[in-house]
Amino acid sequence: MIRRPDPLRWLWYAAGGRLPARYRGWVLHDTTCRTWHLRHFARTAALLTLLSVPLALVVPGPLWLRLTALLLGWLVSLQYALFVMEESVEHRVTKAGYPAGTARATRAEATADERAEAARRYAERYRGATPP
Repeated sequence: MIRRPDPLRWLWYAAGGRLPARYRGWVLHDTTCRTWHLRHFARTAALLTLLSVPLALVVPGPLWLRLTALLLGWLVSLQYALFVMEESVEHRVTKAGYPAGTARATRAEATADERAEAARRYAERYRGATPP
């Protein structure tokens, strides 16, 4: 049975912290399920929200300028999160005690049939290959 962390532990995990061993299976599920991309961006958005709300209240200046600066900071942060997504989830899985490459291999195994079917359709359509 996969055990989920409570909200405070999830925030710690989202910030890059290591979860106790009892959440090991959940970490693998979190980084390999069908929605792992969305989960990665949810972790990023949670941290950005926690950091940007106090920052918007403390930084002086007109409200429109503060909100524009936060929006631009969010866009840069989300772009960076996109660029490091694969490595970030692999690092999380490694910290949970799995060998390096486990998340990537698990995702590849789960989608092998879909990718094979897509390759077959591609070959049939663009390479002129006839189906077996």
